[in-house]
Amino acid sequence: MTYKETTSWMFDQLPMYQLQGASAYKKDLSNTLLLAKHLGNPEKKIKTIHIAGTNGKGSVSSMLASILQEAGYKTGLYTSPHLKDFRERIKVNGNDISEEFVTRFIAANKAFFEEQELSFFEMTVGLAFEYFVEEDIDIAIIETGLGGRLDSTNIVTPLVSVITNIGLDHTFFLGNTLQAIAREKAGIIKPGIPAVVGEYTPETKPVFINKAEEVNAPLYFAADEVQENYESDLKGNYQYHNKKTVLKAIELVHEYFPVTKEQIAKGLLNVVKNTGLKGRWQQLHENPIVIADTAHNLHGLQLVIKQVLEQNYTALRIVFGVVNDKDLNEILPLLPKNAIYYFCEPNISRKLDKNILQQEGVKFGLSGNVYSSVAGAYSAALSDAAPSDFIYIGGSTFVVAEIL
Repeated sequence: MTYKETTSWMFDQLPMYQLQGASAYKKDLSNTLLLAKHLGNPEKKIKTIHIAGTNGKGSVSSMLASILQEAGYKTGLYTSPHLKDFRERIKVNGNDISEEFVTRFIAANKAFFEEQELSFFEMTVGLAFEYFVEEDIDIAIIETGLGGRLDSTNIVTPLVSVITNIGLDHTFFLGNTLQAIAREKAGIIKPGIPAVVGEYTPETKPVFINKAEEVNAPLYFAADEVQENYESDLKGNYQYHNKKTVLKAIELVHEYFPVTKEQIAKGLLNVVKNTGLKGRWQQLHENPIVIADTAHNLHGLQLVIKQVLEQNYTALRIVFGVVNDKDLNEILPLLPKNAIYYFCEPNISRKLDKNILQQEGVKFGLSGNVYSSVAGAYSAALSDAAPSDFIYIGGSTFVVAEIL
């Protein structure tokens, strides 16, 4: 199969949470363990940092990778979802995995995947680990896909476990309280392995403490640490806590991978250049300023909308679309009523119909027109805007992906 045929088979034949939702979620690691054994347990042949959390996983992962790259270490980076091309999920020193390796890996293991009915995410985790071993990396930054305890990445024994923060998201799978979600994320904390928690709440802190005590893991709360405030090319205000989390993790792996202050500073200033990270308070246009951000849940949108409202503009225009599992009664009240909306829908099966989004928006005092595509909504916003206006694009990773 060609690369396109290979990825089409992966997307079409096997369930994937990002496209299909609940049918892709397996509450079991047995398939991943079977796959790891089939591949010769590549996860045991690499050093890793493991990262979970509701928001900030991609930013923290990419910051860590950028710093380690600046220090001269050959660094693997595994993240999800991708924005444009599947290969974005698996990188070495900022370079996407090759099409040839993807097609070769799938061809060599396709019969096993089909026999075991492996999910998209399970096979992708196996692909990443196998690639990192073949590339003879020094260290890999591994981001969980969903949750932690039962996530397919949770077969690694890392140098440090990182949990960025806890918010109400994916409640159908992880639980509908902060404590329940924290317990799932805390599942990546391993016996004797240091763990860093970025942000905590009164509800979540005891969960992390109890888990760390249970497995005798040293526990650190980055929010309570006094850290130098380095500049970064990731400009969202929410990166403040992410940077503190990253600095604590770097400190804890210093014994294995020492880095200097200069390398930290350079790494944080060159995250996008070094890793290709996109969609985090990313400016796409000037006069009017256009910002795209992949924040898509209550916790993430609260922070991003707060920063949007801090900008100077004549008129605020918002290109907005979501997937169909979002609680609109939770999200829509966050959005400013004085903005002009361009309601749209991402081009995936899990999209929420743009007309329903508009109708629900009216209930919360949000007014605007409906557009047949994300690109059409963005084009209309640009056409309508004065140079002094501000355009925000968001609501879903998939909406941002179509613009990028």
